Amino acid sequence: MNQFDTHEVRNQVAPFADINLYACDVALREALEREGGVAEADALHALGAQLGRADMQELARLANRHGPTLHNFDRNGRRVDEVEFHPAWHSLMTLLIENGAHASPWDSEAGGAQVARAARYMLFGQVENGSQCPVTMTYASVPALRQAPRLAARWLPKILSRIYDPRSLPIELKHGALLGMGMTEKQGGSDVRSNTTLATALAPAEAAQRFGDDGEEVYRIVGHKWFFSAPQSDAHLILAQTQAGGEAPGGAGLSCFLLPRFLPDGSRNAIRVQRLKDKLGNRSNASSEVEFTGAYGWLVGQLGRGIPTILEMGSHTRLDCVLGSAATMRAALTHALHHARRRSAFGRPLAQQPLMQNVLADLALESEAATAFALRLARCFDQRADPAQALLARILTPAGKYWICKRGPAFGAEAMEVMGGSGYVEDGPLARLYREFPVNSIWEGSGNVMCLDLLRAFGKTPAARDALAAELALAGEGSACYTVFAQALLLDLAQPQADEYGARRLAERIVLAVQAGLLLRHAPDFVGAAFVASRLTRDVGGAYGRLPDGVDCAAILARALVEPAPLTGPGIGA
Repeated sequence: MNQFDTHEVRNQVAPFADINLYACDVALREALEREGGVAEADALHALGAQLGRADMQELARLANRHGPTLHNFDRNGRRVDEVEFHPAWHSLMTLLIENGAHASPWDSEAGGAQVARAARYMLFGQVENGSQCPVTMTYASVPALRQAPRLAARWLPKILSRIYDPRSLPIELKHGALLGMGMTEKQGGSDVRSNTTLATALAPAEAAQRFGDDGEEVYRIVGHKWFFSAPQSDAHLILAQTQAGGEAPGGAGLSCFLLPRFLPDGSRNAIRVQRLKDKLGNRSNASSEVEFTGAYGWLVGQLGRGIPTILEMGSHTRLDCVLGSAATMRAALTHALHHARRRSAFGRPLAQQPLMQNVLADLALESEAATAFALRLARCFDQRADPAQALLARILTPAGKYWICKRGPAFGAEAMEVMGGSGYVEDGPLARLYREFPVNSIWEGSGNVMCLDLLRAFGKTPAARDALAAELALAGEGSACYTVFAQALLLDLAQPQADEYGARRLAERIVLAVQAGLLLRHAPDFVGAAFVASRLTRDVGGAYGRLPDGVDCAAILARALVEPAPLTGPGIGA
């Protein structure tokens, strides 16, 4: 050492990087195979290697450190409402689109397309979450747009394109398109029926003169949106109260509209971006407040049926909330476990210390259960032509959106604490991951909204209980605790009407039962038994690290993060 050096740097852990994110994830690989997506295994292995590189983590850091900037006017004073992004954002978006994270299930006839896309989305979610927002909305827009065949013919080829094209141009001049969504308003939030944005139908002659063949069912829209996600998107699906030309407001109720940024004649639509939201997390992504000052919108679906129309989009965005939370859990776990295996304290590695093993194994159980549930739910979307699978999707989507997303913030905090002060600072990814967790719980329907939707599903379709019972029965009766838990749940669901007051607890029990069933059937005994003992025989509450005696923590942790050979090749370690 130099005579002026104060100390030698040692016992510091290199970042979790240059690792194949797919190869090291046993739970994801197994779930992909059993749920029907194994045909994409080789492609996912290649993607996992690419996303695991150190330069991918650097793109994520830069995209969040240098967030989007709104420019309302150009240098000559013309209103443009352009959002400027760091080049890292565009690199991430290019990779997402090229790999079909926004569209692959819609342009594939292969079975398991939703499952394969879910696994792909979860790999991306371990790197950067903000760029997933416009990808999710674009993916989810397809079922809604298909309810408007003429619009679909014009827009879907660009939406399904694998080319990321961020240029601000009319859709006809673009190589690819992204879609956003705007539902909530200041006075209502989740209560979209209180929306005041008003859409007035253009007279057929005026519409034909203004838009020619594109003038079918065009409306003039005046109002606002309190949250308008990804304002740089080529179009948005929104909800507005509808009326025919000259009639009093409120005649037809809420309808769904497609609002393009650019009109067919090349002019900008009258969508005024007021400001970008200054959010807790998801900072790489632009979310905004807007006003519609006579914007033109094209009707999607039936007049007055806007909520059912846009809920076709909402069910898929909620699936992605489950996938995104499961992916962020996995990311937090890998960074924490990688650190604990290499950091020594009190004479031995952290990962060999019993109390830390309890914490890490508890996190690993949570992550594996979330992964298993997420890909099982994706298979429901693959098989929605099967009535039983459609019913299962109807109940597991809101239940999973509630419980798995709700488990995220505490998970992120615990993973951060494993790394101590180093986890709390912005030099590493844990602080960013921690800030990302709440968004999936809040957006696309908050926890209470999801639980009320779950009650609504059981109330309207009693056969949903039978679909759940059939799924739970597949685990057999090898675990007495599981059998008791599942029977009690199904008995409660057989009652005439579940209690709204206890809806959160009901959603939690449903997800835990499905997760336990999946792990008992497909994971090693030491995983399934530990999950049952720690989640079904007592309340989950409290901190992580409360596993009961007898759990094989070392085996759980060995499964949680396989230690493959480091990646090699160009760009590795950059």
